[in-house]
Amino acid sequence: MAEINAVTGFAVRYNEPTTIGNAFIERVAPGAFKNLSDVVMLWGHDGNRPLARTKSGTLQLRDEGSMGLWFSADLDPENPDAALALSSIGRQDTSGMSFGFIVRKEAWFEPDSYDALPERTILEADLMEVSAVVWPAYPQSDVSLLRATHNASAAQRRIAEAARRAEAAHRLRGIR
Repeated sequence: MAEINAVTGFAVRYNEPTTIGNAFIERVAPGAFKNLSDVVMLWGHDGNRPLARTKSGTLQLRDEGSMGLWFSADLDPENPDAALALSSIGRQDTSGMSFGFIVRKEAWFEPDSYDALPERTILEADLMEVSAVVWPAYPQSDVSLLRATHNASAAQRRIAEAARRAEAAHRLRGIR
C-alpha cells in the first residue's frame, strides 16, 4: 500500500504581478533566489511549525527558468502539523504557497498616472522560508499532494488517517 507523504508545487511564479496591501504591485524576477541551501517549509509562516527543510533533505527547491521556483517536500505524518498539512492540502482546503525573504536588490517603476500603483520587481533576495497558506499574496502559487498514480483509494485512506491523528493530537493539547 503506497503512502503519500509528499507535497509539491510552485512556491513562487516568476514575473507574475500581485498587489501588496493595495500600496504597490510586486513581481519576482527569474533567478532572484541565489542561495537555497537552508530554506524551511512552514505551516502558515509559523516558525514553530516546521514541515520540511532543505538542510535536512526533506525539502527540495528548483529554479524552473521563467516558470518559477518549484518545490517538493517530504512530510512526516507523525508530526501533527504535517499530518494536518497533508490532510488540508490533500482536500485542497489549503492550495496556495507564500514565502518569506529578505530583498537584496530591487527595481521600482513609478507610473505617470496618479491612479496607478508603483511597481516593484525583486531582482535578488535571500529566501528564508516557504509556507503552505490558505490566502497567498501571490495567488498564482500552488501546492498539492504528490499523487501516486496507483492505489488512489489507499492514498485517500492515508489522508483520512492523517487528519484523524492531527485531530487527536489537537484534542490532547486542548485545541478544538
